[in-house]
Amino acid sequence: MKVFVNKRIPEIGIHMLEDAGLEVFIPENENLSHDEWLSYCKSSDAILSVGGDYKYDKDFFDECPNIKAIALFSVGFDHVDIKEANQRNIPVGNTPDVLSKATSDVAFLLMQSVARRASYNFEKVKTGNWGSFDPLHALGQELYGKTLGVFGLGRIGFEMAKKAQKAFDMNIIYHNRHHNEEAENELNARYVSFDELIENSDVLSIHANFKPEQKELFNAEIFGKMKPNAIFVNTARGGFHHQKDLYEALTSGKIWGAGLDVTNPEPIYKDDPILELSNVCVLPHIGSATIEARNGMSKLAAENLIAFVKGEKMPHCANPDVYNN
Repeated sequence: MKVFVNKRIPEIGIHMLEDAGLEVFIPENENLSHDEWLSYCKSSDAILSVGGDYKYDKDFFDECPNIKAIALFSVGFDHVDIKEANQRNIPVGNTPDVLSKATSDVAFLLMQSVARRASYNFEKVKTGNWGSFDPLHALGQELYGKTLGVFGLGRIGFEMAKKAQKAFDMNIIYHNRHHNEEAENELNARYVSFDELIENSDVLSIHANFKPEQKELFNAEIFGKMKPNAIFVNTARGGFHHQKDLYEALTSGKIWGAGLDVTNPEPIYKDDPILELSNVCVLPHIGSATIEARNGMSKLAAENLIAFVKGEKMPHCANPDVYNN
C-alpha cells in the first residue's frame, strides 16, 4: 500500500510505516500547489495528512477513488467531510492525547503573557524604548483567585484548567455538550450555560473541536457581554472568532486582552492592526510544537495506518461509525 505524506514528520512514524511494509512517499518540494497535491493523492492508497491546508470533501473523494484511509497529523478534523468519508467506508485517524499538555501550555502561556503585556514590553526592550519609570503605564493584571471559563473542557481544556487552578487558585467554570465529571470531581469545575460562561469569565479559553456551525461564534455580540477585564484566549481554531470584531472589542474596552495561537484568517496578515495592540499576544499556531508532542503525533498517525492495513480498527479514529457500515 502506497502512503502519501505531504510534509516531513518525525522519523519515528516513517520508520514504523516502512517496517510494517508500507511504501511511503514524501515529495522533495513540500510547498505543493493544489494540483500537485491532488496528483499525488490520486496515485496513492492512503494519506498521512499534515496541516489543514487541504480539504477532504466530496470533490476530493470523487477525484481520488483509490484512497482507502486517511491519517491526520492533528487532533482536529474540521477539514474532513466525515459524512462523505463514512459513505465511502474511509476511516479517518487523528492524534488525540499526546498534544494535550503541550497545547494547554501555550494557552497558559498566552493567558499570562496577555495579563502582563509581555509582547508589548518585549518590543520596548528590543527597540531600546524602556523610557523612564511610570507607575501608571501599561499596567497588567493579576490572575490569583479569578475565574477561568473553558469552552470545550476536553483533554486540552482539562490540562489548562488544572494549571490555572494550581498556579493561581483560579475558579473553573465550563460549557460543554456534556458534563465533565472528572473535572467536576478533581477541579471543582462548575458546568454553566454558554451565556453564564461569557458573562462570568475573567479569562475565557477555547478548547473545543471546531464545527462549521460555530464559525465566528465569538463575535461583537458575544464580546459585548464579556467582562471589561476579560482575557480572550484561543488555541483551538481561528474560525471560532471574528477577528475584526475582536479588534474592536479590544480597542473599545469591551474586553481587556487577547491571546491567540490561531487567527482568522491564518496565517494572520502582517499588517493586521490587532498586532499593534499592547494587550494582545499572537503566536503562529505552535500549540503542539514540542519534540515530545510531535513525536507522539507521528507515532499515533502511523499506528492508525498500520492498524488499517492489518484489517483492524484505527486506535484513534475520528469517524468510528465507519466500522458499522
